[in-house]
Amino acid sequence: MKGIEREPLPGFRDFEPADCAQRNFIFNQWRSVAHTFGYEEFDGPIVEPLDLFTQKSGPEIVEQLFSFQDKGERAIALRPEMTPSLVRMVGKRLATLKRPTKWFNITEQFRYERPQKGRLRSFYQFNADIIGESSSAADAELIALAIATFQKFGLKKEHFHVRLSDRQLWVLWLKVFGVNQEQEVGVLLGILDKWERRSPESIQEDLKTVFKDDTKAVLFFGATELLRKARTLDAIRECFHNCQPSSDMEALDQRLSEFKVLLQELESLSVRDWVTLDLTIVRGLAYYTGFVFEVFESGDQGRALAGGGRYDHLFEKLVGQPMPAVGFAAGDVTLTDLLRKQTLLRPYQSSVDYYVVFEQTERQQALLLAQQLRAAGFSVLYSLDLQKDLGKQQKKAYTDASHYVITLTHELTSKGTVQIKDVKSGIEQVVELKSLPEYLQQ
Repeated sequence: MKGIEREPLPGFRDFEPADCAQRNFIFNQWRSVAHTFGYEEFDGPIVEPLDLFTQKSGPEIVEQLFSFQDKGERAIALRPEMTPSLVRMVGKRLATLKRPTKWFNITEQFRYERPQKGRLRSFYQFNADIIGESSSAADAELIALAIATFQKFGLKKEHFHVRLSDRQLWVLWLKVFGVNQEQEVGVLLGILDKWERRSPESIQEDLKTVFKDDTKAVLFFGATELLRKARTLDAIRECFHNCQPSSDMEALDQRLSEFKVLLQELESLSVRDWVTLDLTIVRGLAYYTGFVFEVFESGDQGRALAGGGRYDHLFEKLVGQPMPAVGFAAGDVTLTDLLRKQTLLRPYQSSVDYYVVFEQTERQQALLLAQQLRAAGFSVLYSLDLQKDLGKQQKKAYTDASHYVITLTHELTSKGTVQIKDVKSGIEQVVELKSLPEYLQQ
């Protein structure tokens, strides 16, 4: 008979106590920062109707999902992200929704993709969203929240940075080259999103296919290379002007003005120094409609740690009612790697407040004491072995890293006392049983 596999499935993880403690530490830090920004926690089911994700991202998304048919012959999927579930949940109560709504959650997500460094099939995400506010103040707060979550772990500017971009500027850029059709815009945004990871030759081949004009494709490639290097609003405007100096610049100037307001908000929130204007960030998900950003680990090989942006059209697409929204997500896998590299993860130490050891004649009294301590909120261990003598119990107590060891012997309890030893300092004291609760509280 074949034995049970000793390792989890590819892309999944076991969380033994030390790993689970580190994961919970990360969760607690995320939750703490979200509360300081006034966000409310929510959650949703781990499975959703498959069409909730295909309606948002198209049928091609199925290849990236854990999808199947349940016993009711419904097509369902393990959630690959939380935004569609959020839209579904909020969509039920749009008429009574307070605005803006600020929600966050920490959930496990699943994607059927090839496991690699920083990317697993099962992972946890911190998600935060503002719903019902269209101003760039909401975008600025989300970016400030993202930065605060990384600062909470002790990470500094030399460890991570934010790259800020705008999908609307890219759409305006495509219009300069005569691209207005939604399908062509989507294809070109996809090419722009993967620009950094491809060779110039392969990019130009795809551009020729879209433009159906070799000369225009070459011009677009060269001009786009310059725009991607722009790091100020003035440099962006100059790129547009050089491509089409006689065009109506009103829409561009309006968008650059809105971008300027966003940067001013970031300045007021004291996070502007963490943010670089960087149009190389496009974000592959098609539902983004405005400002987008990604948090990156610093360094030449720095990986993306978080990402998000504005998705004003998704509510109308999924629930039939328009609603402005902006959000971001940060994953636990790359964050854990970074914290471990910077030695910012707390070392795990299994410990309890009290370990009660006793002569077997005092077992009943010892168990009663253990329950009283637990009722007072302390963590307590004692030997479950009915035969283990006092010496072996004490040896076990010290190896289990207890803060204090309480000893009950017949001689002590006959006098109404117990002995307490501070394991760290080695100090021992004899305390009356009746005054023990008050003593321990002190």
